[in-house]
Amino acid sequence: MAASIDSAVISRAAQEFGVSEVAEALATGLFLAGFGFGALIAGPMSETVGRNPVYFGSLAIYMLFIMGAGLSKNLGGQLVCRFFAGFFGESPLSTVGGSISDLWDPMNRLIAFPIFATAGLMGPIMGPIVGGWISQAHDVSWRWTEWVTIIVSGALLISLLLFQPETYEPILLQWKASHLRRLTGDKRYVSAAEIQHVTFSARMLTAVKRPFIMTIQEPTIMLWTGYLTVVYLMLFGFLDGYTFVFQKTYNLSDGITGILFIGIGVGLVLSSATLTPLLYRWAKQEFAKLQAEKPGENARIPPEFFLWYALIGAPAIPISFFWMGWTAYPHISIWSPILASVLFGFGIFSVFVSTYMYLIDTYEVYAASALTMITLVRYVASGGMIEISIPMYKNLGIHWALTMLGLIALVFTTVPYAFYRFGPWIRSKSRFAKTQ
Repeated sequence: MAASIDSAVISRAAQEFGVSEVAEALATGLFLAGFGFGALIAGPMSETVGRNPVYFGSLAIYMLFIMGAGLSKNLGGQLVCRFFAGFFGESPLSTVGGSISDLWDPMNRLIAFPIFATAGLMGPIMGPIVGGWISQAHDVSWRWTEWVTIIVSGALLISLLLFQPETYEPILLQWKASHLRRLTGDKRYVSAAEIQHVTFSARMLTAVKRPFIMTIQEPTIMLWTGYLTVVYLMLFGFLDGYTFVFQKTYNLSDGITGILFIGIGVGLVLSSATLTPLLYRWAKQEFAKLQAEKPGENARIPPEFFLWYALIGAPAIPISFFWMGWTAYPHISIWSPILASVLFGFGIFSVFVSTYMYLIDTYEVYAASALTMITLVRYVASGGMIEISIPMYKNLGIHWALTMLGLIALVFTTVPYAFYRFGPWIRSKSRFAKTQ
């Protein structure tokens, strides 16, 4: 929510600072860029010191920079604080995959991960809803976007401190070994991590280098990075696009325009509620079939199974753009573009879940490195999209701008179908992927 909430008050903040709206849009763009670069540190750090120190420490520091953005007297101060707020605020995104892997086996991840994905994708949608009403209430400062963010974040930090246990197995084993040494006085109780004697700096250097090496060598990561980046460009491009589609065309207020983001949220929930139970039932049937065919062996559903989310939902993205682009006219009911946004939400959820679950199951121990690069590229690119979206909609008009995005989405829709057909062969050529 923190990433997108400022997008609703761009005009008011720009007016106060005496800058253009494109310049003020950097407050959102640099937050997203900070998100991308933060992924290089947070994920490897969580595999070195544990999950909770990263969650707690980064959230506290992020809140300080959000406060700094709210107190800034000029654009430069605001932009610096927003970048570092994004840098430290990214950690849940790159660490949560590991936390889910700590807690659930692959079968139950089919339920756990979509729940996380629904909540995570709701964040960028909730930002404009809250920010829109703050923008419209001229007796309230636009800086309340930052104060609301701090209030919500503070409540979250308190709940984490009170209720969230550490889940990273190597750290838990270190604690157990240390506890046994204290109880018995026997120094032979040690964990595997303590035996390895790898320095913190060496582990971090290896973890930071691996995402770049894998991206260069793995066509799987390249293609999925491109696909999810395109999806996020469209999602964050909508932060400015909604202003043109609904305010310029239908003369709606900031608050009402923000509420219409709920359409995307409805699509997210609809996709999760329909596809997750269906695929979980299919997975159980597939697992039982594999066990019957190879009794006594460890049955494993191939990663290509998780592509069914995208195989079903990916076509909804280009369809939604063409639909919205060519029905957003004053003489056509506003419900037409709203329904198109529901279809967009359905599609982005499907692609997001397929991407993450496919890569987690394909790379397993190296999954964090694969997901780190996807996070870096898509959020840095999304930050750039925030900057170019305003000129794009002004110069092309909403109809051709959305048509162009729809054509790009249509090309990338072939990615999950290609991996469903050729995935096993591609994995067989990989140095990092699990081939069986």
